[in-house]
Amino acid sequence: MNIVVSGAYQTNFGELWNYSLEDLIFESINGALKDASRGKKEIDVVFFGNMLSSSLSSQNHISALINQFLKSNVPVIRVESACASGGVAIAQACTALESGQYEKALVIGAEKMTDFPVEQISYALMNAASEQERDAGLSFVGLYALMANQYIETFGATEQDLALPAIKNHKHAATNKKAQFPFEISLQQVMESPLVADPLRLLHCSPISDGAAAVVLEKNNKKKNNTTKIVASAQAGETLALSERDNFFTLQATEKAAKKAYTQAGLGPKDVSLLEVHDCFTIAELLAIEDLGLYKKGEGFVAMRNGDLQMGGKYPVNSSGGLKACGHPVGATGVKQMVEVVHQLRTKKPLVGLTHNIGGTGGTAVIHILQR
Repeated sequence: MNIVVSGAYQTNFGELWNYSLEDLIFESINGALKDASRGKKEIDVVFFGNMLSSSLSSQNHISALINQFLKSNVPVIRVESACASGGVAIAQACTALESGQYEKALVIGAEKMTDFPVEQISYALMNAASEQERDAGLSFVGLYALMANQYIETFGATEQDLALPAIKNHKHAATNKKAQFPFEISLQQVMESPLVADPLRLLHCSPISDGAAAVVLEKNNKKKNNTTKIVASAQAGETLALSERDNFFTLQATEKAAKKAYTQAGLGPKDVSLLEVHDCFTIAELLAIEDLGLYKKGEGFVAMRNGDLQMGGKYPVNSSGGLKACGHPVGATGVKQMVEVVHQLRTKKPLVGLTHNIGGTGGTAVIHILQR
């Protein structure tokens, strides 16, 4: 696979009450096209990652709305895969370009969440869980708390270890002007924040967010300044219900998608220079770095203690601040991850970047590897 990322753009993430979903989508489109030095008429196909517009924004036909903005007649395909919607939209665009049917694809991820009561958001998000889990009264923080408890009991991690990804990611977000929470937090602040679902506290959890991101992908672009390429795109799935799995501390979808991606790229975990992983809750980041093969099971929290995953460490993770501190507008997250990796590859000159986007409790996982 050899697909150029010629344009990449992210809006601000946060409580953007003065912006509609349309505003965010259109800003991200304009930003990505400008970055790619492309016009609206040059796009052959559009993929739109979104989870909640039908239930929250009362808009079931965003494809036509996007065409209305582009003033075009190109195919616009909405992609829904819970919190992995953005990443899956990119994967579908890669497949479309690899097929030879299209040469230039625009991928957008967007979500508008903060205009609605927390109860309504929680209900909408839990539509990505199993009926049994909903009937039991579980929310996603409850499901990830189950995962965190089994991880702690199995490997000897502590509740303080669960705080370390949050502290790290807030430190990274402090240099990101587009992050929802661009400030540092302390261990004491995390440990004294309200308990939501034992052992997860408020500051272990990603926020409700508004935001959008977009990338322009091209199959045959030989411009010298377009040196960032997608060299692997892989997706895998797992059971919807957490209770149907062998254990709660391995996401097989991530493991399988990662193996496919490494094989496609001809690379391994040790070749990765930086990563954006799906830290919807801090336990999810610990699971991710192990499922991606960076560390063996039960060793991720030790690497976190040692500072391996900070900027300047062995495997810098979530330079954007991750979902925890940059924000988590669910349909936009997978695309934002690629925008961040592209920015890092362009400006900091690492060689290989990886994005990891999951839906639900890992029922869907999609991995992209980018190379300078």
